[in-house]
Amino acid sequence: MSPLVWLLAAALAAAGAWVSGWPAWQSYRSHQTRDANVERYNAWRGRGRRGSGSPAPGPSPDERRRLWIAGVLALAALAALAAFFAAS
Repeated sequence: MSPLVWLLAAALAAAGAWVSGWPAWQSYRSHQTRDANVERYNAWRGRGRRGSGSPAPGPSPDERRRLWIAGVLALAALAALAAFFAAS
């Protein structure tokens, strides 16, 4: 294949990783921030939990799926970029 095809494939895979991963990551971070704010508010009101608090539950299944897709696309972008350098 032409090296430019590999470069185009790398660019498309990287763009796909960004488009699928960034909104999922931002959503996950906003959930963490919102949960931390709720815990602080409840502690301020005297209704907080005793001890170290509850651990963060992690991303939702949809967010986790989108982050996995973004990771696979990022790896594909790196492989295509390596193929571009090997072909040129």
